[in-house]
Amino acid sequence: MGKQEVSESQKLAHHLRGLRERRNLTLARLAERSGISRASLSRIENAETSPTAETLGRLAAVYALPISQLLSPLEQDFQPVLKRGDQATWRDPAHDFLRRGVSPPNGQLSVELIEGTLGTGQRIEYAAPAIPGQEHHVYVLSGQIEITIDETAYSLSAGDCLRYVLFGATAFKTTDTPCTYVIALS
Repeated sequence: MGKQEVSESQKLAHHLRGLRERRNLTLARLAERSGISRASLSRIENAETSPTAETLGRLAAVYALPISQLLSPLEQDFQPVLKRGDQATWRDPAHDFLRRGVSPPNGQLSVELIEGTLGTGQRIEYAAPAIPGQEHHVYVLSGQIEITIDETAYSLSAGDCLRYVLFGATAFKTTDTPCTYVIALS
């Protein structure tokens, strides 16, 4: 890991620990509520390992926060123009997944744009939404993906858009090609 990656990993670990402590949760209680082992949570908070996308999804659901707010220490202060090189990224190597905060919510701006790239033959599952009832729009830029929302699967290709209000479980699955997509959240 490079120096910048270590620094970002440490910032994320510190932020996640702070969220837990501000809510007066012990590691054991957070483990119970999230379904993530106490040992895994400890390793994440000590920057010994990076959380997967699914782990962030479980934590977001416990805290009732969007994943972007879990990753907020990696994002910069408000800027009207965010050049690609200045957009915060986070990688989940276990799922060959890259998340880019194209336009994070900030201040009076509530819409969020996220670019995701999910590698070939990958599946990411989120057991529950961070914010039940949140509106999502997924626009596929390249490749193909199957998105399952509350047990209904939708197959999408480049140029397709899926719109939904999220209340339950979701899964993102690729087959023989990677997929890059943009999600707009409000």
